[in-house]
Amino acid sequence: MKRLLTALFAALTLSAAVSAADHEIVKVWPDGAPNDTGIRSSEKDSIEWCIINEPVMHIFPAEKPVGKVVLMCPGGGYRHLGMENEGYSFAPWYNEQGIDVVILQYRMPNGHHDVPLSDVHQAMRYVRGRSPGALVGIQGFSAGGHLAATAATHYDDAVTRPDFQILFYPVIAVSGPNSHPWSSKNLLGEKPSQELCDLYNNHLRVTADNPPAFILHSSDDTVVPISNSLDYYSALVRNGVSASLHVYPIGGHGWGFYDGFAYKPMWSAELKYWLSTLNK
Repeated sequence: MKRLLTALFAALTLSAAVSAADHEIVKVWPDGAPNDTGIRSSEKDSIEWCIINEPVMHIFPAEKPVGKVVLMCPGGGYRHLGMENEGYSFAPWYNEQGIDVVILQYRMPNGHHDVPLSDVHQAMRYVRGRSPGALVGIQGFSAGGHLAATAATHYDDAVTRPDFQILFYPVIAVSGPNSHPWSSKNLLGEKPSQELCDLYNNHLRVTADNPPAFILHSSDDTVVPISNSLDYYSALVRNGVSASLHVYPIGGHGWGFYDGFAYKPMWSAELKYWLSTLNK
């Protein structure tokens, strides 16, 4: 058993190293961030998970670009980031479609709620400057899905507003019975006010100006209840925002790009088609 685990660990290490290799890494704040998390070091819990203080962008350009970029926010409860299954693994699939991928290794808030969104806004500014005229969308998973939905509803201007949003089993509510308490605590602190919660209850922040959305969730998700996606989808539709909701009967939470997810052929085909319909 020990030999098997050693071999498995080595294989996973090699997989992660290969996935993360041969791409450009750019600091989000090369001159230093304007805000602070109180975290003083970067850590790795394992091959997959990492906790960071220095935000960076991992850039995977397509060989034959079609003028679309996906800025990706991995999940991890605002405590750490799943960079492999909710990040690197997607890059070749998008690149084959001519879509550039920028995986954002954003800072963990540690109760400083403004920090992750500021990293996204700065990353959007960088991507817009790097790819002028391109459609730039935001994609997120779980707590990263909350960050992506926050970016889609809390932008400062046309530069920081995403052109589209893709949400995998997203946290939408940070208070109430359908919230994800772990994400809420890490983002907002121990006892946030209702006013602060409502600022980040993203189904309450939807307006007619928000970008079109592609949302995916499993009915049997026991970590982030599907009501998060349902409430957000309903709010988008009420406000006349184009939205596509895809619900799968099984799969639980956190399936990302795993081949073992039974509905991967379905969601990947649906998402590929949806992306092909987006125009400036």
